[in-house]
Amino acid sequence: MTRRAALIVLDGLGVGAAHDTAAYGDQGSATLGNVLRATPGLVLPNLTAFGLGHCGDTGMPRAAAPRAAFGTAQPASSGKDSTTGHWELCGVVLPVPFPTFPRGFPAELLAEFSRRTGRGVLGNRTASGTAILDDLGAEHVATGKWIVYTSADSVFQVAAHEQVVPLKELYAACDIAREICAGEYGVSRVIARPFVGSAGAWHRTANRKDVSVPPTGPTLLDHLAEAHIPVVGVGKVDDLFARRHLTSIHTTTNAEAYSLIEGGLASMHRGLLFANVIEFDQSWGHRNDIGGFAGGLRELDARLPRLLEPVQEDDLIIFTADHGNDPTTPSTDHSRERVPVLVFGPRVRPVSIGERATFADLGQTIAEFLGVAPLAAGTSFLGEVWSA
Repeated sequence: MTRRAALIVLDGLGVGAAHDTAAYGDQGSATLGNVLRATPGLVLPNLTAFGLGHCGDTGMPRAAAPRAAFGTAQPASSGKDSTTGHWELCGVVLPVPFPTFPRGFPAELLAEFSRRTGRGVLGNRTASGTAILDDLGAEHVATGKWIVYTSADSVFQVAAHEQVVPLKELYAACDIAREICAGEYGVSRVIARPFVGSAGAWHRTANRKDVSVPPTGPTLLDHLAEAHIPVVGVGKVDDLFARRHLTSIHTTTNAEAYSLIEGGLASMHRGLLFANVIEFDQSWGHRNDIGGFAGGLRELDARLPRLLEPVQEDDLIIFTADHGNDPTTPSTDHSRERVPVLVFGPRVRPVSIGERATFADLGQTIAEFLGVAPLAAGTSFLGEVWSA
């Protein structure tokens, strides 16, 4: 089979309350709609034409004749982090969330980390990655101790100045942290956070590295590998699957991701293009940057026609998200939200696919489309949208 599919994850672009938003303390979060309401005059003609206004609580105009099939998907997994969302998209639904550490990590865990890495630890609290550098960057430079911190997500983050700790040593320390963060301490990701600069002018570099826990069950990527169907990765998707059957080119901006998506669609002959578009989450959602988020939407809207130029007659292109990250709320963390589903292709019928019960419906649809074994979770909507 020579079919091609693309799963493009607009990281953090939620479209309104999920069925259990209140249980996560995220009442009022509706990322896309709130950004649009906070940015009067923001017009997104291409996304409107594709049908994004039909996807959840957006406040966007509804196209009379959308160019894509449209709907939303509810999260079925426990948790609202990127790993959980991407795994669910690929067929693994988590009944229990990854552990979080709002009061910091246990003393015995940090003692073992310090013993095995040969350096002490600073911080050990929930913090913004930039704010903790302002607080502890100078002390780290003076002492060489790791800056360890977490967030509302299940992450063990290690920051170090590149001129104080070589990147190779930082990465090795994160591998050690991954080994000891197991069992009840089994965070979803250990993240290396290198930075440079001096007091008052610290800057995190592009040399971030994520060390994820492997998926707990077979994913769409496993099924594709078994069938010898190739996958092209764009962005941090390989990190989220512990690089199991996936490698990707990492990006620091949405523009870089769009260029790689275009290149992938122009060159790949068959298989899946799996992309994460990072800045809605990393650059704007986590920093409550409404203007940046709105600018990112304008950029996506303007880029969309060019992005889809390489699409071929039998292609299936799906745009979605993995969670919300509403920059208009006081929180700087992910929000529990529904995600948009836009399905495009010359042979796709532009119909409503309604509200899907799980993100896994998207992976199940791609599995059916590419002719691999069904996933453990999800219901395919291929028959609803595909014109044979």
